[in-house]
Amino acid sequence: MTLPVPTLDHVVINARDDMDRAADIYQRLGFTLTPRGYHSLGSINHLAMFGTDYLELIAVPKGATSGRLDLLTFPFGLNGLVFGSEDSAITYDSLVKAGVPIEPPVEFTRPVDIGPEKRDARFRTVRMKAGVVPYGRVYYCHHFTRDLVWRDEWRHHANGTVAVARALIVEPDPAAGAKLYIDMFGADSVRNIKGGKSVVIGNSRFDIVTEAELRDQFGDAAPDPEGRPAYMAGLTFRTASLNKAAHTLHTGKIADVRPGAGRLVVPAKQALNAVLEFVE
Repeated sequence: MTLPVPTLDHVVINARDDMDRAADIYQRLGFTLTPRGYHSLGSINHLAMFGTDYLELIAVPKGATSGRLDLLTFPFGLNGLVFGSEDSAITYDSLVKAGVPIEPPVEFTRPVDIGPEKRDARFRTVRMKAGVVPYGRVYYCHHFTRDLVWRDEWRHHANGTVAVARALIVEPDPAAGAKLYIDMFGADSVRNIKGGKSVVIGNSRFDIVTEAELRDQFGDAAPDPEGRPAYMAGLTFRTASLNKAAHTLHTGKIADVRPGAGRLVVPAKQALNAVLEFVE
């Protein structure tokens, strides 16, 4: 049996029903955002596109009574970690054979304006069954129209970001949390790190750590868990220039930025309850 190769497609910040505020914050953080998108499933989004992955802000329209109302049940902050799939049918079949609790693929669209032309970006996702992941949403995304998503005019960011280098997950028992990824990708994809486990995801990684380890790395810049024992805590972005990132954060009036050895940290309070780290 051949397991899927772990590659990062994108990460998702949940804005609940306050997309205007989220977009303002992330633009002031130095990200170039795509025009607002409207999914056929009822959610809205903005993307910050990088080389081979991206950041998604997702929300439901204010006052919505249908569509992706499940987003309102999650707190603000990092809520989705998404793997890439070149063929969602093969991904689904492989994971079912491996015993991974996965839902059948779901297809949806989003209109995209390319100059005077309007086209539909098409996607198919394969999601974990409800209750499998206690800290948020983990799923696969199959892009049928990559040329409508990865466009060079959207890849240039004032903060110099070129990639997502890391996602941080808090789990009381990191070894237990890592078992899902061993089932999905094999034991070689998971390694031991200080305070937890790390999952190799292409050129990125997901670090699954204890609350104590998160606090050791970020102190009071860490997010408010809001009573959750397990949650997605933050992101590390690779930037072409820390000086450029620092200047942009200053210009954007982002408060309490923490410089350190080879990094800049934006406290979760300044980034919709997700701690952000910039490294070169």
